[in-house]
Amino acid sequence: MSSAPWRVVAFLSSLVFLPAVHVNPIPPIRNSSVRCNVVMVMSDAFDGRLTTAPGNYLVDLPNLNFLKQHGAVFLNAYTNSPICCPSRAAMWSGLFPHLTESWNNYKCLDADYPTWMDLVKRRGYVTQKFGKQDYRSGSHSLSNRVEAWTRDVPFLLRQEGRPKASLSANKTQVRIMQEDWKNADLATSWIRKQAANSSQPFFLYLGLNLPHPYPSVDMGENFGSSTFLTSPFWLQKVSYKDVTIPKWLPFQAMHPVDYYSSYTKNCTGSFTRQEIRDIRAYYYAMCAETDGIMGQIISALMDTGLLDTTCVFFTSDHGELAMEHRQFYKMSMYEGSSHIPLLVMGPNIQPGKKISNIVSLVDLYPTMMELAGVPTPLHISGYSLLPLLHARSNNDIIPELHPNWALSQFHGSDANASTYMLRENDWKYIAYSDGDSVPPQLFDLLKDPEELNNVAAQFPEVVRSMEKKLRSIVNYKEVSAAVHQYNKQSFTSWKESEGTNYTNVISNLRWHLDWSQRPKAYEMAIDRWLKNESSDIPKTTGYTSHKIFHAKRKGR
Repeated sequence: MSSAPWRVVAFLSSLVFLPAVHVNPIPPIRNSSVRCNVVMVMSDAFDGRLTTAPGNYLVDLPNLNFLKQHGAVFLNAYTNSPICCPSRAAMWSGLFPHLTESWNNYKCLDADYPTWMDLVKRRGYVTQKFGKQDYRSGSHSLSNRVEAWTRDVPFLLRQEGRPKASLSANKTQVRIMQEDWKNADLATSWIRKQAANSSQPFFLYLGLNLPHPYPSVDMGENFGSSTFLTSPFWLQKVSYKDVTIPKWLPFQAMHPVDYYSSYTKNCTGSFTRQEIRDIRAYYYAMCAETDGIMGQIISALMDTGLLDTTCVFFTSDHGELAMEHRQFYKMSMYEGSSHIPLLVMGPNIQPGKKISNIVSLVDLYPTMMELAGVPTPLHISGYSLLPLLHARSNNDIIPELHPNWALSQFHGSDANASTYMLRENDWKYIAYSDGDSVPPQLFDLLKDPEELNNVAAQFPEVVRSMEKKLRSIVNYKEVSAAVHQYNKQSFTSWKESEGTNYTNVISNLRWHLDWSQRPKAYEMAIDRWLKNESSDIPKTTGYTSHKIFHAKRKGR
């Protein structure tokens, strides 16, 4: 490996022609006191454990390792919601999702909501955004929002394409995710042509799609993104022999919400060990491509002499399960889905620093505000990370500088109950819905990092303590009730807007293959749900009810 790992991908900037687009210029005006520039790169679906595991041999990530070696790594960073839009809303607002009612990929922040970058801009910094932002309401597919609204309806339908791995035929192809490379080119051009020629400080944001899986076009336009696509160029960065096959619980032992998620994600069928290993290996290769883009940004900062005066952040909105717990995608509180990367390099940050405190995305808001010298609003959910970054200790938990817990929640599709996770010390506590109708889960991450042994029954005193702590942070019973109400109201409004076209539209969403087998029964189940009536379709929250449901189908 090169002694200067950031140069590994420096040549890539010449591979794609840079289109002419409008960007915000930095006027070379008044001299100002030396203030730190900020560059944030936010990926999509990057498993944070790849940046925290000591001696990671799975995939070569030279540029992220460069950030670790010359900066700090947060060993326990979490998303506040394991799905795209609500997690990004938390990052941009500094508020937990329930405080902004960011319930799903369709319902997040209003278009005019003031983010930390808006406030920083008012302070005199020049700001620039490129790439994926995805924190405002109104985006994502119709299927995605309808599935989220109807998750309380007692039926079980596959909503995603079967996960699979796919390899580009071009052995030398580097730029697989073309959109991300295009935006990286724009960002690096802006650094070289704008930022390098001005003494005025700046905040630059680059949002990536990688390493999120790609749409499975051969499965129909209504299926989600279930293809893990890469090229031999990136796959060679993966140590295939070190790619493990995750352990799966038998269906009967799965938590009911986990079984629902596995089924709706099309993961309850048979998979060969080769299929599973390929999916995981190709995902790691997609992470390597993400690392390559990060290298291009670092090279631009280094070549322009800006690296020494710039705080560089790398993080992600959530992780990726990659077939752990018989699931892919996110929408889960398991580590693969909820544990995110958070690397920071910049002035006054000790090289090679490891920070063990538990942190989350809402902490980035007050961190950015403090870096810019802007007062942080009192109602913000997060805490600035600068005290931890500047502390002299290494790998110690310092609760007086940052509370050692994180909250995450999920209210979207592919899970049929609102889910709340509290990570505190070595414990992870997961509560569902109203706290009574669905059993909680408790994991000791120190002894059970794979999260296969729910010890809630063995440690009732820990459950009581974690439950009390969770309820002191969020009244999740009330929040779940609010989400139920929102789902019904939103679905009713949408149904009325479709008029006579409703039956045709709802039968052709991502679940159309399953829906076509009992269309009338599913429509009636929705109608009964809207009227608060019981359904003759069993409540399909787990394996047992799934067997009953399919037994009825076979007996028709």
